[in-house]
Amino acid sequence: MNAQKGFTLIELMIVVAIIGILAAIAIPAYSDYTVRTRITEGLNLADGAKQMISADGAASAADLASVVTTWNAQAAGTGANSKYVNSVLLGATGEITITYNDTAVGIAATENTLNIKPYVRTGAAGTAVALNAAQTAGTTGTIDWGCASATHAAATAAGLAAGLTAGTLQSKYAPASCR
Repeated sequence: MNAQKGFTLIELMIVVAIIGILAAIAIPAYSDYTVRTRITEGLNLADGAKQMISADGAASAADLASVVTTWNAQAAGTGANSKYVNSVLLGATGEITITYNDTAVGIAATENTLNIKPYVRTGAAGTAVALNAAQTAGTTGTIDWGCASATHAAATAAGLAAGLTAGTLQSKYAPASCR
């Protein structure tokens, strides 16, 4: 008597269905991961601007204006750029706006900015003042950074949201500190 060996059609179809379900879950998760990785590049480029402001480059309003002018003049007027980042520019208050190349990153054209703003921690627990306001008031302390995508719940929770302009990047793509 010969026993048949192999899988039945039902068993094969169950395996194909399981693989299909796993693929349906994994592909969108991988796509979001890829976008988040590209978003990180903009934050890395912004580190140079953050260092210029933090390293006594913004001790006064005149110093901050000089840093803004110097930074924004780099890379053909884009501050900094790359394959995934169109520009990293400083505003007059020291706020950094990262504008992403929406096509290269894989995001919508209207959802391509992230904002980072400097604040001065005044020593009191949880108290932070925007850098430009601290300069005007003569307040000193350590510099901390608030970050905002389309939302800025993390910055608000850290006391770093006063005057912070919300970006347009969906929070699901932003790092946790920018959500």
